[in-house]
Amino acid sequence: MSASRLRSLGVDPATGKESYAVTRPGSFLDTLADAHALHSAAALLAVVGAVLDAGNASDAELAAFVPALYGALGECVEMIGPSTAS
Repeated sequence: MSASRLRSLGVDPATGKESYAVTRPGSFLDTLADAHALHSAAALLAVVGAVLDAGNASDAELAAFVPALYGALGECVEMIGPSTAS
């Protein structure tokens, strides 16, 4: 993938605002964005896992996780290589 893309670098704890950067594959900022995406995906995995283990979530509560899971999975797939899915 040769195109630049806007990536999240995380949230500033002082302001609560998310920082974004236009990254190039292999750049320092791309590496920081990858680390943030993996950290976020791991945290989401832990939360969803705890909810599933509890076993008492409604379908609506579980459905609320779908957009976040889709986004995290998309970020992880992009780290592996360019996505062919749209």
